[in-house]
Amino acid sequence: MKNLSRRENAVFPVIVLAVLGLMLWGSAAPARAPSKVVLAPLSGSVGVQMEQFVGRVIRQADEEGAALVVFELDTPGGLVEATRGIVQAILGSRAPVVMWVPPGGRAASAGAFMMQAAHVAAMASGTNVGAAHPVVASGKDLPNDDMKKKVVNDLEAQMRALVQLRGRNQKAAQRMIQESLSLTAHEALAEKVVDLVADDLDSLLEAVSGRVVTVDANPVKIALRPGMPVERVEMTWQEKLIQFLSSPDIAYLLLVGGLLALFYEIITPGGFVLGTTGAVMLLLGSIGLRMLPFSWAGVALVGAGVIVMGLDLLVGGMGILSLLGVAVLVAGGLFLFRAPGGELLRVSVSLIAGITVALGACFTLFAFMVARSLRRKVSTGRRGLIGLEAVAVEPLTAEAEGMVRCRGELWRARAEDGSLSEGDVGIVSALDGIVLVVRRKKES
Repeated sequence: MKNLSRRENAVFPVIVLAVLGLMLWGSAAPARAPSKVVLAPLSGSVGVQMEQFVGRVIRQADEEGAALVVFELDTPGGLVEATRGIVQAILGSRAPVVMWVPPGGRAASAGAFMMQAAHVAAMASGTNVGAAHPVVASGKDLPNDDMKKKVVNDLEAQMRALVQLRGRNQKAAQRMIQESLSLTAHEALAEKVVDLVADDLDSLLEAVSGRVVTVDANPVKIALRPGMPVERVEMTWQEKLIQFLSSPDIAYLLLVGGLLALFYEIITPGGFVLGTTGAVMLLLGSIGLRMLPFSWAGVALVGAGVIVMGLDLLVGGMGILSLLGVAVLVAGGLFLFRAPGGELLRVSVSLIAGITVALGACFTLFAFMVARSLRRKVSTGRRGLIGLEAVAVEPLTAEAEGMVRCRGELWRARAEDGSLSEGDVGIVSALDGIVLVVRRKKES
């Protein structure tokens, strides 16, 4: 028994060491090798929806152990807060992020910040980057006051921090904010604002493979093996719809169009198509406005413009009030997105003016058609009989009623004055209940 106990005591440490060895071997096993490249397009204004999409793509890439995340960027600018959110998501990514402006694209305004945040900034020939100076929504410079200094200084500090982190040209990047500097792809490469120029995805992946970038303060080599699959991640249809509605031009169009349709439905009741369409347009426009930094003063001006145009129809202003209403609509469009947070958001003034003039012209045409229909003589129902010819079937006077034939129908009638004999032709001048009042037709 003593020998058995000794053997058991000798085997037990061996088992413990074996288990510990297996545990250490498992913990020291190499991590799963990166298996793919994630590619995602970023097109349109930088807003809340784009920020959420970027976060979703980066989280998916981190969870699946992607070797690289490539964003195809084409944007005219957008919201400051959404831009900050995208920058934070890129900085927190465990996979290297490449921000690439594909052929025909641009990285203007907010896009310049996103380019500098990426581990690798790349552009295709014929594209441009820059023009990151803060503006109001109409495209004009911010008012020269303390608020402008705060906004500009804040954006400059953010740009400096990103450029220093990625080791790019600080002076050129600062000029994008201070002077609205815009650079072509090759100019940006020469100024060391971007890291490389690639005209297609294959050449881009070939150029970034083997580069060493800093991820979470650690140097990471981008290792892409030949034939590594590229998974394209698109926005869902709900995300695409919200991204479309969050465009300031589309939101303004839906707002104005919906108000005009509802107003037209109110002044010409009896249908439901325009009213329903207007309500849906207002609902979609409100979704877009919720994603944008809008001003209630702009909304009030847009509503006032629609009301003024409607008053022109009601009071018969001969188009003078309509012109005033169009001017108020344009002013409302310019003030609509003039709110804090939209300093990098650019709205096309010419597009707003064009949309307003087109909608105003359509409304004026509809108003003219309505006014003409209101002035048109009634041709249906009992009132439609007034002014028609009536042939006496029986003699009739102002006191004695008789039968007349009007519009192929027999009606009881009396003379307005004098009398009508059988076969005489008269004109219906009024109705007294269901009795026609007929006056003798004057012979030409």
